[in-house]
Amino acid sequence: MKEKIIIIVGPTAVGKTNLSLSLAKKFNGEIISGDSMQIYKGLDIGTAKATNDERKEVTHYLIDEIDPSENYTVADFKSKAKKLIHDITAKGKVPIIVGGTGLYIESLLYNVSHGGQAEPNLTYRNSLEAFAEQNGKDKLWEKLQSIDPKAAESIHYNNTRRVIRALEVYHSTGQLFSSLQMEKSEKEKLYDAYVVGLTTDRSLLYERINQRVDLMLQQGLIEEVETLLETVPITAQSVKGIGYKEFIPYFENCIDLESATEQIKQNSRRYAKRQLTWFRNRLEISSWWDLVQVPEQQKELENKIENFLRM
Repeated sequence: MKEKIIIIVGPTAVGKTNLSLSLAKKFNGEIISGDSMQIYKGLDIGTAKATNDERKEVTHYLIDEIDPSENYTVADFKSKAKKLIHDITAKGKVPIIVGGTGLYIESLLYNVSHGGQAEPNLTYRNSLEAFAEQNGKDKLWEKLQSIDPKAAESIHYNNTRRVIRALEVYHSTGQLFSSLQMEKSEKEKLYDAYVVGLTTDRSLLYERINQRVDLMLQQGLIEEVETLLETVPITAQSVKGIGYKEFIPYFENCIDLESATEQIKQNSRRYAKRQLTWFRNRLEISSWWDLVQVPEQQKELENKIENFLRM
């Protein structure tokens, strides 16, 4: 019998943390973070981690586990999350996976590798980033198109990070990235999962994102980034997260604080749009909910989850 899990996905600032805490308390659950940045120690404000008080109320995993100088891969997440799901279930509790990193959620639910077996090749990655800067994102995408047309078809040329990863996987393993993407269609779900999708009106979501960035600045985001940059190089994976990388030109006196802040807001809004597209196209969502505009619907959602857990 497959282990039962609850998964909560949705764009940034849509209310995933609040819902996860509420469901964990109601259904005797423990929370596994499915966020690629919350794993890092010290990256608290910019990643919108659950607070210490919230983590005392409900047990959380895969938060504050590694140093910002370390790399963290899809394969690392899968390995840790699978063991945690088994351990949490064995205790008679409900595993609740929460996150906005669609790559992680999909790889766990369908056992898709996404080239996870390919270790990061930072030298090659940096060379591709330099190529994109000098020649443009479209030229980098054309590199991928010449090697792996199927992968290029599914990755927008503006998604430089994903284009680079596809090229990196081929460079390191000789395998086409597109062949790894086909694994999802060839394998069934590993878990009996109820997947909750959170969304809301786009203009309202963007307003919430802007407000969240302003709040992060009030909470001390600049000091958090400054501390991070004192301890790790700007090439570190942790520094490349939204809310961190935008401050590099600010600290180098190339842009002012207002410009850096606007860049964070813009990048966050774009990321939210990509998240929604990913979840809609690549995951089988059990039900979609707008708890921002219709919070009273949470009771109906809880009833559906209760029925799911009883089955």
